Amino acid sequence: NIGGYVDVPRVVEYTKTLPNVVYAEDNLYTCSQDTQKRIVEMIKEHKLNRVVVASCTPRTHEPLFRETIREAGLNPYLFEMANIRDQCSWIHMNEPKGAFEKAKDLVRMSVAKARLLIPLKRVEIDVVQKALVIGGGIAGMVSSLSLAEQGFEVFLVEREKELGGNLRHIYYTIEGRDVQRFLRRTIEKVKNTGLIKVFTGADIKSISGYIGNYETEISLTDGTKEEVKHGVVIVATGAQEYQPTEYMYGKDKRVITQRELEELIEEDRSKKSEARNQRQETRSKKQEVRDQKQEVRDQKQEVRSKKQDNNLASGFLSLSSVVMIQCIGSRDDDHPYCSRMCCSQAVKNALKFLEVNPEANIYVLYRDVRTYGFKEDFYRNAREAGVIFIRYDNDSKPEIHSNNGRLNISIFEPILKEKIELPTDLVVLSTGIEPEKDNDVLAKMLKVPLNDEGFFLEAHVKLRPVDFATEGVFVAGMAHSPKCIDEAISQAEAAVARATTIIAHDKYYAEAAVSHVNEELCVGCGICSGLCPFEAIEIVIEDTERKSKVNEALCKGCGTCVAACPSGAMEQYGFTRHQIMAMINALEA
Repeated sequence: NIGGYVDVPRVVEYTKTLPNVVYAEDNLYTCSQDTQKRIVEMIKEHKLNRVVVASCTPRTHEPLFRETIREAGLNPYLFEMANIRDQCSWIHMNEPKGAFEKAKDLVRMSVAKARLLIPLKRVEIDVVQKALVIGGGIAGMVSSLSLAEQGFEVFLVEREKELGGNLRHIYYTIEGRDVQRFLRRTIEKVKNTGLIKVFTGADIKSISGYIGNYETEISLTDGTKEEVKHGVVIVATGAQEYQPTEYMYGKDKRVITQRELEELIEEDRSKKSEARNQRQETRSKKQEVRDQKQEVRDQKQEVRSKKQDNNLASGFLSLSSVVMIQCIGSRDDDHPYCSRMCCSQAVKNALKFLEVNPEANIYVLYRDVRTYGFKEDFYRNAREAGVIFIRYDNDSKPEIHSNNGRLNISIFEPILKEKIELPTDLVVLSTGIEPEKDNDVLAKMLKVPLNDEGFFLEAHVKLRPVDFATEGVFVAGMAHSPKCIDEAISQAEAAVARATTIIAHDKYYAEAAVSHVNEELCVGCGICSGLCPFEAIEIVIEDTERKSKVNEALCKGCGTCVAACPSGAMEQYGFTRHQIMAMINALEA
């Protein structure tokens, strides 16, 4: 997608004419392993001391090429990359002549800068080989266990009084797995693992420091505070269920959520199991104490009474008609995203309900059925079991009204092309997932971003899916976005894999292209300090004079301070004024 629009061989021939260019060639895939080896060979053969690659974005491939020239014996920062894909071939695919000329300009500018590159040394940081995990749901617990299994000490902070998060309200998966049994075993493992220190009923009051060296203050329920030091942070704060106001929820007991329906089904199953156990116990006692007939009759009567109680408790589950309404608190103006789990949850509960009451009529009113992946099989199973799915549009949502004490749902049926009435005994709302309301507070502490909906935003959806732009901080579970249990577990393991690349070593080498201060020009005005988004600059007093001081471990090389400094005292390694002016002059040449 570069060579299709840019005449690469001609760009190569042009490059050979530029000052100080000793060798130039074109490759089909410059990032391939074979070409990497060739770059090393050409550096040694031609005794090169600067390398320029003109291809795709440095955001994705610059670390690869830096590592390549390091293997050849060069300082990795004696490398420059010209982006002739995103900034040229992609946006000028309808202008091949213009794309060719622009590619020449970009290469010429990169060569001009490369001539002025100097070796840089990465910042060495001591690493506290411990981790902080915020959130005691399944993602937080899996993260903590995985870290502990690798020998790292973990501080697990949970706001609620007990671990488990949203998993405490889920009893079975769509595949039929016992969630509560899995949860109990996981909590037991966490509590019995010596390397995990659990704080429940606790809040994060402050987080300071930088990658490898964080200090966190934790507020405990008894009013005391505890400070912990750690090298990385995993954010697994989870999310919450949308609390509906639609469809008479909270006003009529016959309108419930999918979570509440699941709890009713589980309550019915538990009581039936208890009744079976009691009947078995009664039979055993009859065998053992045949002479105690009166006692046995009393026990039989007790079982019959409890059976009557069970029947009363199962009233909801003996209903003849149930209507489920999808996308409540999802895919609307306030929640434009899909919550992803609601369709699978409706199918799961519909199938479970039919196990308890095979004669029930179940209707699912949906906008789009999103039982993705292998969950599609269960959607087919539900249809084959008699669950009726009726589609509705966002501009013609189902309506609820009561007639003589009976609930009715009216909906436009797209196949019949007319509005129909569905008398129902129970309305079940498939509610969406909302981010935690105080995510912004934690985001400010960690200096990490949120997306428009309020979930934590990763550095790159494909290349860094569990990292933040702030180094040393990672995300897992529903803090990132709505997801199922297995997805939350997978992301937790991924976050741990990334976090251990840092705390597995006692030293971390941060980015070298950071800002620095020319103290002879600095007047200590404080503009840079106020603008720095990473709080990497402080004003210090030396010999009664105010000066700016950069914490290189905190600096991410954004360049904000350099652009804002009125005295020109701020400069950034790898992007000095001389280098940038050389690029501008080359463009004008």
